[in-house]
Amino acid sequence: MPAVFVLIWSTGFIVAKFGLPYAPPLTFLALRYFLSIVCFLVWIRASGAIWPARGKQWLHLAVTGVLMHAGYLGGVWVAVKAGMGSGLAALIVGLQPVLTAVWVSWASDHGGDGGGEGRVQPRQWAGLVLGLAGLLLVVSGKFGSSQEVTLLTLLATVLALLSITAGTLYQKRYLKPTDVRTASAIQLMAALAVTLPLTLLESEAIVWNSHFIGAMVWAVLVLTLGGGSLLYLLIQRGAATSVTSLLYLVPPTTAVMAWLLFNEPITAITLVGTALTAIGVSLVVRAAAPQAG
Repeated sequence: MPAVFVLIWSTGFIVAKFGLPYAPPLTFLALRYFLSIVCFLVWIRASGAIWPARGKQWLHLAVTGVLMHAGYLGGVWVAVKAGMGSGLAALIVGLQPVLTAVWVSWASDHGGDGGGEGRVQPRQWAGLVLGLAGLLLVVSGKFGSSQEVTLLTLLATVLALLSITAGTLYQKRYLKPTDVRTASAIQLMAALAVTLPLTLLESEAIVWNSHFIGAMVWAVLVLTLGGGSLLYLLIQRGAATSVTSLLYLVPPTTAVMAWLLFNEPITAITLVGTALTAIGVSLVVRAAAPQAG
Protein backbone atom coordinates (compact mmCIF):
# COMPACT_ATOMS: atom_id res chain seq x y z
CA MET A 1 0.00 0.00 0.00
CA PRO A 2 2.74 2.61 0.81
CA ALA A 3 4.59 1.97 -2.46
CA VAL A 4 1.41 2.28 -4.51
CA PHE A 5 0.48 5.45 -2.62
CA VAL A 6 3.84 7.11 -3.38
CA LEU A 7 3.54 6.34 -7.09
CA ILE A 8 -0.04 7.58 -7.31
CA TRP A 9 0.58 10.70 -5.18
CA SER A 10 3.60 11.66 -7.30
CA THR A 11 1.46 11.81 -10.42
CA GLY A 12 -0.63 14.59 -8.87
CA PHE A 13 2.03 17.17 -9.67
CA ILE A 14 2.35 15.76 -13.20
CA VAL A 15 -1.41 15.94 -13.77
CA ALA A 16 -1.34 19.59 -12.70
CA LYS A 17 1.30 20.27 -15.34
CA PHE A 18 -0.77 18.46 -17.99
CA GLY A 19 -4.15 19.97 -17.19
CA LEU A 20 -3.45 23.56 -16.17
CA PRO A 21 -2.58 24.92 -19.63
CA TYR A 22 -6.22 24.34 -20.49
CA ALA A 23 -8.06 25.49 -17.34
CA PRO A 24 -7.64 27.84 -14.37
CA PRO A 25 -6.50 25.95 -11.25
CA LEU A 26 -9.44 26.44 -8.91
CA THR A 27 -12.00 25.80 -11.63
CA PHE A 28 -10.22 22.56 -12.51
CA LEU A 29 -10.22 21.52 -8.86
CA ALA A 30 -13.88 22.43 -8.30
CA LEU A 31 -14.89 20.29 -11.27
CA ARG A 32 -12.63 17.51 -10.01
CA TYR A 33 -14.24 17.61 -6.56
CA PHE A 34 -17.75 17.56 -8.04
CA LEU A 35 -17.07 14.58 -10.31
CA SER A 36 -15.30 12.75 -7.49
CA ILE A 37 -18.29 13.29 -5.19
CA VAL A 38 -20.59 11.83 -7.83
CA CYS A 39 -18.33 8.77 -8.17
CA PHE A 40 -18.20 8.24 -4.42
CA LEU A 41 -21.98 8.61 -4.06
CA VAL A 42 -22.53 5.95 -6.72
CA TRP A 43 -19.99 3.70 -4.99
CA ILE A 44 -21.62 4.29 -1.60
CA ARG A 45 -25.09 3.53 -2.93
CA ALA A 46 -23.95 0.36 -4.69
CA SER A 47 -21.99 -0.97 -1.71
CA GLY A 48 -24.30 0.14 1.08
CA ALA A 49 -21.50 1.96 2.91
CA ILE A 50 -22.51 3.52 6.23
CA TRP A 51 -22.42 7.28 6.76
CA PRO A 52 -21.06 8.62 10.07
CA ALA A 53 -23.82 8.75 12.66
CA ARG A 54 -22.56 11.67 14.76
CA GLY A 55 -22.58 15.30 13.65
CA LYS A 56 -19.21 15.90 15.31
CA GLN A 57 -17.61 13.31 13.03
CA TRP A 58 -19.06 15.11 10.00
CA LEU A 59 -17.55 18.35 11.28
CA HIS A 60 -14.12 16.79 11.76
CA LEU A 61 -14.26 15.28 8.27
CA ALA A 62 -15.23 18.66 6.83
CA VAL A 63 -12.24 20.33 8.51
CA THR A 64 -9.84 17.73 7.12
CA GLY A 65 -11.45 18.09 3.70
CA VAL A 66 -10.86 21.83 3.64
CA LEU A 67 -7.24 21.38 4.76
CA MET A 68 -6.20 18.29 2.77
CA HIS A 69 -8.09 19.05 -0.43
CA ALA A 70 -8.97 22.73 -0.75
CA GLY A 71 -5.88 24.10 1.02
CA TYR A 72 -3.28 21.59 -0.10
CA LEU A 73 -4.38 21.04 -3.70
CA GLY A 74 -5.40 24.66 -4.16
CA GLY A 75 -1.96 25.88 -3.11
CA VAL A 76 -0.06 23.42 -5.30
CA TRP A 77 -2.19 24.00 -8.39
CA VAL A 78 -2.06 27.79 -8.10
CA ALA A 79 1.74 27.61 -7.79
CA VAL A 80 2.14 25.32 -10.80
CA LYS A 81 -0.21 27.49 -12.85
CA ALA A 82 1.88 30.55 -11.92
CA GLY A 83 5.04 28.95 -13.31
CA MET A 84 6.56 26.74 -10.62
CA GLY A 85 7.86 23.40 -11.89
CA SER A 86 6.12 20.26 -10.66
CA GLY A 87 9.39 18.95 -9.23
CA LEU A 88 10.04 22.05 -7.14
CA ALA A 89 6.45 22.18 -5.90
CA ALA A 90 6.77 18.57 -4.76
CA LEU A 91 10.04 19.35 -2.98
CA ILE A 92 8.65 22.27 -0.99
CA VAL A 93 5.52 20.40 0.04
CA GLY A 94 7.82 17.48 0.87
CA LEU A 95 8.92 19.35 4.00
CA GLN A 96 5.73 18.10 5.66
CA PRO A 97 7.40 15.29 7.67
CA VAL A 98 9.64 17.83 9.39
CA LEU A 99 6.68 19.97 10.46
CA THR A 100 4.82 16.85 11.59
CA ALA A 101 7.75 15.68 13.72
CA VAL A 102 8.19 19.12 15.28
CA TRP A 103 4.53 19.24 16.25
CA VAL A 104 4.55 15.68 17.64
CA SER A 105 7.59 16.46 19.78
CA TRP A 106 6.21 19.81 20.97
CA ALA A 107 2.83 18.27 21.86
CA SER A 108 4.52 15.49 23.83
CA ASP A 109 6.74 17.94 25.71
CA HIS A 110 3.72 20.08 26.66
CA GLY A 111 1.51 17.37 28.08
CA GLY A 112 -0.15 16.19 24.87
CA ASP A 113 0.05 12.77 23.30
CA GLY A 114 1.39 13.94 19.95
CA GLY A 115 -1.57 12.43 18.15
CA GLY A 116 -1.28 9.19 20.06
CA GLU A 117 2.25 8.21 19.01
CA GLY A 118 4.59 9.73 21.63
CA ARG A 119 7.81 11.67 21.28
CA VAL A 120 9.87 11.50 18.14
CA GLN A 121 12.85 9.21 18.68
CA PRO A 122 16.48 10.39 18.18
CA ARG A 123 16.90 8.23 15.08
CA GLN A 124 13.75 9.75 13.63
CA TRP A 125 15.08 13.26 14.27
CA ALA A 126 18.33 12.31 12.52
CA GLY A 127 16.38 11.02 9.54
CA LEU A 128 14.14 14.06 9.42
CA VAL A 129 17.10 16.44 9.54
CA LEU A 130 18.93 14.46 6.87
CA GLY A 131 15.85 14.43 4.66
CA LEU A 132 15.37 18.16 5.16
CA ALA A 133 19.00 18.76 4.20
CA GLY A 134 18.50 16.79 1.02
CA LEU A 135 15.40 18.75 0.10
CA LEU A 136 17.06 22.10 0.81
CA LEU A 137 20.06 21.09 -1.28
CA VAL A 138 17.83 20.50 -4.29
CA VAL A 139 15.68 23.58 -3.71
CA SER A 140 18.70 25.87 -3.26
CA GLY A 141 19.58 25.64 -6.93
CA LYS A 142 16.09 26.77 -7.92
CA PHE A 143 15.86 30.10 -6.10
CA GLY A 144 17.66 31.97 -8.85
CA SER A 145 14.80 31.37 -11.24
CA SER A 146 12.50 34.39 -11.48
CA GLN A 147 9.86 32.30 -13.25
CA GLU A 148 9.60 29.45 -10.78
CA VAL A 149 10.16 31.23 -7.49
CA THR A 150 8.00 34.29 -6.91
CA LEU A 151 6.11 35.62 -3.91
CA LEU A 152 2.90 34.08 -5.27
CA THR A 153 4.35 30.63 -5.93
CA LEU A 154 6.13 30.54 -2.56
CA LEU A 155 3.04 31.65 -0.63
CA ALA A 156 0.88 29.12 -2.48
CA THR A 157 3.22 26.20 -1.81
CA VAL A 158 3.69 27.20 1.84
CA LEU A 159 -0.12 27.28 2.19
CA ALA A 160 -0.24 23.80 0.67
CA LEU A 161 2.50 22.59 3.03
CA LEU A 162 0.80 23.95 6.15
CA SER A 163 -2.60 22.64 5.04
CA ILE A 164 -1.54 19.05 4.38
CA THR A 165 0.46 18.98 7.64
CA ALA A 166 -2.40 20.33 9.74
CA GLY A 167 -4.92 18.10 7.98
CA THR A 168 -2.87 14.96 8.59
CA LEU A 169 -2.39 15.72 12.29
CA TYR A 170 -6.02 16.76 12.74
CA GLN A 171 -7.29 13.56 11.13
CA LYS A 172 -5.02 11.39 13.25
CA ARG A 173 -6.07 13.20 16.41
CA TYR A 174 -9.82 13.67 16.03
CA LEU A 175 -11.24 11.26 13.47
CA LYS A 176 -12.51 7.89 14.59
CA PRO A 177 -12.41 4.93 12.17
CA THR A 178 -14.91 5.67 9.41
CA ASP A 179 -15.73 4.07 6.08
CA VAL A 180 -13.24 5.60 3.64
CA ARG A 181 -15.91 6.06 0.94
CA THR A 182 -18.32 8.12 3.02
CA ALA A 183 -15.45 9.96 4.71
CA SER A 184 -13.96 10.95 1.35
CA ALA A 185 -17.34 12.12 0.06
CA ILE A 186 -17.83 14.40 3.07
CA GLN A 187 -14.29 15.77 2.79
CA LEU A 188 -14.77 16.55 -0.89
CA MET A 189 -18.12 18.25 -0.26
CA ALA A 190 -16.42 20.58 2.21
CA ALA A 191 -13.55 21.24 -0.21
CA LEU A 192 -16.02 22.03 -3.00
CA ALA A 193 -17.97 24.42 -0.76
CA VAL A 194 -14.78 26.39 -0.08
CA THR A 195 -13.30 26.25 -3.59
CA LEU A 196 -16.39 26.95 -5.69
CA PRO A 197 -16.85 30.61 -4.60
CA LEU A 198 -13.15 31.28 -5.31
CA THR A 199 -13.59 30.23 -8.94
CA LEU A 200 -15.46 33.50 -9.46
CA LEU A 201 -12.09 35.23 -9.24
CA GLU A 202 -10.84 33.34 -12.30
CA SER A 203 -11.67 34.58 -15.81
CA GLU A 204 -9.88 31.98 -17.95
CA ALA A 205 -12.15 29.58 -19.83
CA ILE A 206 -11.74 25.80 -19.96
CA VAL A 207 -10.36 24.43 -23.22
CA TRP A 208 -12.09 21.09 -23.72
CA ASN A 209 -9.54 18.89 -25.45
CA SER A 210 -8.02 15.43 -24.98
CA HIS A 211 -5.25 16.71 -22.67
CA PHE A 212 -7.72 18.41 -20.32
CA ILE A 213 -10.16 15.49 -20.32
CA GLY A 214 -7.37 12.96 -19.77
CA ALA A 215 -5.95 14.96 -16.88
CA MET A 216 -9.42 15.25 -15.31
CA VAL A 217 -10.16 11.53 -15.65
CA TRP A 218 -6.82 10.64 -14.04
CA ALA A 219 -7.31 13.24 -11.29
CA VAL A 220 -10.77 11.89 -10.39
CA LEU A 221 -10.38 8.14 -10.77
CA VAL A 222 -6.73 7.59 -9.82
CA LEU A 223 -5.72 10.51 -7.61
CA THR A 224 -8.91 11.24 -5.66
CA LEU A 225 -10.62 7.84 -5.54
CA GLY A 226 -7.33 5.92 -5.37
CA GLY A 227 -4.63 8.13 -3.83
CA GLY A 228 -6.92 10.07 -1.51
CA SER A 229 -8.48 6.88 -0.16
CA LEU A 230 -5.06 5.31 0.39
CA LEU A 231 -3.83 8.37 2.30
CA TYR A 232 -6.92 8.27 4.51
CA LEU A 233 -6.35 4.58 5.29
CA LEU A 234 -2.63 5.03 5.90
CA ILE A 235 -3.23 7.86 8.39
CA GLN A 236 -6.00 5.88 10.08
CA ARG A 237 -3.79 2.81 10.51
CA GLY A 238 -0.31 4.29 11.05
CA ALA A 239 1.55 6.84 13.12
CA ALA A 240 1.48 10.33 11.65
CA THR A 241 5.26 10.71 11.53
CA SER A 242 5.86 7.39 9.75
CA VAL A 243 3.03 7.97 7.28
CA THR A 244 4.12 11.48 6.35
CA SER A 245 7.71 10.32 6.01
CA LEU A 246 6.53 8.44 2.92
CA LEU A 247 6.00 11.84 1.31
CA TYR A 248 9.78 12.30 1.31
CA LEU A 249 9.76 9.79 -1.55
CA VAL A 250 7.31 11.85 -3.61
CA PRO A 251 9.72 14.67 -4.67
CA PRO A 252 12.35 12.39 -6.25
CA THR A 253 9.66 10.29 -7.89
CA THR A 254 8.01 13.43 -9.24
CA ALA A 255 11.38 14.78 -10.42
CA VAL A 256 12.00 11.67 -12.50
CA MET A 257 8.50 11.84 -14.00
CA ALA A 258 8.89 15.55 -14.75
CA TRP A 259 12.26 14.90 -16.40
CA LEU A 260 10.81 12.19 -18.63
CA LEU A 261 7.62 14.05 -19.55
CA PHE A 262 8.52 17.76 -19.44
CA ASN A 263 12.32 17.76 -19.68
CA GLU A 264 12.67 19.40 -16.25
CA PRO A 265 16.43 19.04 -15.57
CA ILE A 266 17.89 16.64 -13.00
CA THR A 267 21.30 17.97 -11.92
CA ALA A 268 24.06 16.46 -9.81
CA ILE A 269 22.76 18.47 -6.86
CA THR A 270 19.33 16.93 -7.40
CA LEU A 271 20.81 13.43 -7.33
CA VAL A 272 22.79 14.09 -4.13
CA GLY A 273 19.79 15.67 -2.44
CA THR A 274 17.60 12.74 -3.48
CA ALA A 275 20.09 10.27 -1.97
CA LEU A 276 20.13 12.16 1.33
CA THR A 277 16.35 12.24 1.34
CA ALA A 278 16.09 8.49 0.74
CA ILE A 279 18.44 7.78 3.66
CA GLY A 280 16.41 10.11 5.86
CA VAL A 281 13.18 8.29 4.98
CA SER A 282 14.79 4.98 5.86
CA LEU A 283 15.81 6.23 9.30
CA VAL A 284 12.37 7.67 10.04
CA VAL A 285 10.42 4.61 8.92
CA ARG A 286 12.67 2.12 10.75
CA ALA A 287 12.47 4.06 14.00
CA ALA A 288 8.69 4.53 13.74
CA ALA A 289 7.84 0.93 12.85
CA PRO A 290 7.78 -0.42 16.43
CA GLN A 291 5.58 2.50 17.55
CA ALA A 292 3.12 2.07 14.71
CA GLY A 293 2.73 -1.61 15.53
